[in-house]
Amino acid sequence: MLAFLCVPLFALLTGGDWRAASLDAQDLRAVATSLAGGALSVGLIAVMGTPLALYLARNAGRRGALVEALVLIPMMMPTLALGILLASFYGPAAPAGGAFARFGLVLTNSPAAFVLAGVYAALPTYIMAARAALVEVPEELEQIARTLGDGPGRVFWRVTLPLARRGLAGALALCWVRALGELGIVLILAYFPAGMPVRLWVDMQDLGIQAVFPLVAVFLLAALPLPLWLGLRARRRG
Repeated sequence: MLAFLCVPLFALLTGGDWRAASLDAQDLRAVATSLAGGALSVGLIAVMGTPLALYLARNAGRRGALVEALVLIPMMMPTLALGILLASFYGPAAPAGGAFARFGLVLTNSPAAFVLAGVYAALPTYIMAARAALVEVPEELEQIARTLGDGPGRVFWRVTLPLARRGLAGALALCWVRALGELGIVLILAYFPAGMPVRLWVDMQDLGIQAVFPLVAVFLLAALPLPLWLGLRARRRG
């Protein structure tokens, strides 16, 4: 089983024409686009997703189940279908897209659209992973802080967040990989500016699979170290 799982790493080391390994200017722009857009997406996800994850962690009734179902639906949808639906809602011909465009925010084939695609791709994953981390925080400790006079915001910052920080960090690492690697939504909603997934797709079509290994290596170096480090760190502390 370990050998089966390590096949991609073996292919990375043995495949491709590394003698002519290089990245052109378009590849470098794609790397910069993915890193900047991915970082902004993760920041927005942390701000928007953490309150909803906390709500799900503290509400196990029917209303919480309904909210969880609404979070799961986009995560379970095929990404190409989700991209088409988003383009039909945020496109320039749609009422919502037109309203944003009047304020100078074009949400198709633009940097803002790239960030929007990353948020939609990774937000449900973060919410569910963050919910799992927050539900492990004992509610008794939060109640004790409230009896001492702390308000909800102060309880979250002083009690809930410190106790759940390791799980929340892991959730952010997962959504970083998800946002960075999204292709289906990006192909429809934000083909331009091309990030690393789109650039890999275009290079493979134009130059062949052997020519894209340098960009694949950069892609993996950008995506994998953070979640691997967090996972091993949590395992050691556990």
